Amino acid sequence: MENNHSSSFLEKTFKLKENNTDVKTELLAGITTFMTMAYILAVNPSILSETGMPWDSVFTATALAAVIGTLLMAFLANYPFALAPGMGLNAFFTYSVVFKMSHSWQFALTAVFLEGIIFIVLSFFNVREAIFNSIPNNLKKAVSVGIGLFIALIGIINAGIASTGKGLPLEDGTMGFNPGGLVITLGDITQPAPLLCLIGLIITGILLAKKIKGALFFGIIITTLIGIPMGVTSLPSKIAQLPPSIAPIFMQFEWTNIFSMDMLLVIFSFLFVDIFDTIGTLIGVSSKAGMLDEEGRLPKVKQALLADAVATTFGACLGTSTVTTYVESSAGVAEGGRTGLSSVFTGIMFVLALFFAPIFGIIPSAATAPALILVGLFMISPIKDIELNDFTEAIPAFLTIIMMPFGYSIADGIVFGMVSYVLLKLLTGKGKEVSPMMYILAVLFVLKFILI
Repeated sequence: MENNHSSSFLEKTFKLKENNTDVKTELLAGITTFMTMAYILAVNPSILSETGMPWDSVFTATALAAVIGTLLMAFLANYPFALAPGMGLNAFFTYSVVFKMSHSWQFALTAVFLEGIIFIVLSFFNVREAIFNSIPNNLKKAVSVGIGLFIALIGIINAGIASTGKGLPLEDGTMGFNPGGLVITLGDITQPAPLLCLIGLIITGILLAKKIKGALFFGIIITTLIGIPMGVTSLPSKIAQLPPSIAPIFMQFEWTNIFSMDMLLVIFSFLFVDIFDTIGTLIGVSSKAGMLDEEGRLPKVKQALLADAVATTFGACLGTSTVTTYVESSAGVAEGGRTGLSSVFTGIMFVLALFFAPIFGIIPSAATAPALILVGLFMISPIKDIELNDFTEAIPAFLTIIMMPFGYSIADGIVFGMVSYVLLKLLTGKGKEVSPMMYILAVLFVLKFILI
């Protein structure tokens, strides 16, 4: 009887049958999404602690912010998207605001808090929704493809299959470190970590070819186990621990400089990157999941963007950088995740991670990298539907696709695509095909690069 009540509650809340899914599928999807983004629990504290913030406190704040954001997405929008403090945004927080501009981490947290408040207001006035809907369908498909290449590149670099930091040829003809010419090159694939990733890639590929449900999830687990004798997976010394306190960073805001030009520039930069990272991720993942309607719109985009905004505000209060929707959610979507129940399971995993961090910490990036690389394959499928015969459509789509991995930024890929789209349409007499919002955005993008 109790099972019937719980299943009817889940069906009523998440509309599983309507979305052609079930609890088991959503569970596997939710865990898979968590596995591919769990690295943030280690990476975010590492980056923010360079500002003087306590590593342990930031770890707890990161997990709590992920739980709040992901559950908000589940219950407000019923989408299988997970949220956590964003990569790139945390680097901007540390290396630009604190180091380059010489502000305190409290100043940076205040900027994140104010950004979240502004986002909430923009969400209520449908500004972010209007931006989402103004992007042409062709560019939306290109965003999905670009994210696919971007996420595959993340996996390849995380595993050490490719490496950055080797210079271009120097003037004397030798290869050396050349800060002005950093390139991505093939790593040493005979080393244990990249070799483990390649093994995991084959194993996961076999599971996918055999149509095993949960192929990505099981691929991560098997690859982690193989990593033990290879010396890549380190067994924990303890299994459980109490979460560290967030007291040293909780509500640590600095209100003295909120009306300064620096604060204005910092808030604008956070807003810009977060808006287009989030919109890009929503477009890419929802496009792949078949959630966009015939006009290329996401039915509950307002609720999804509101979840993102509220999570950023709460995250700042807890003591972490901007919370955003994670592109790794596409791994869960690839496993069949279609509703917010998938996000609930991802949120539960983040709660468990608070207490069982040593266990979750043993999964090496070389074991999650194969999932990211193969999700890249899944994400590029819309490329076959992109209009390539009309160059005013094809060139912006192409720039969107290549600038995401080459610029290592979803937001910058969208900028290149949208500005070139507006210019090409305008200068070839097709200006009427461009929406007013696209013109406004193109001008703002150009100003952003000139002024910041």
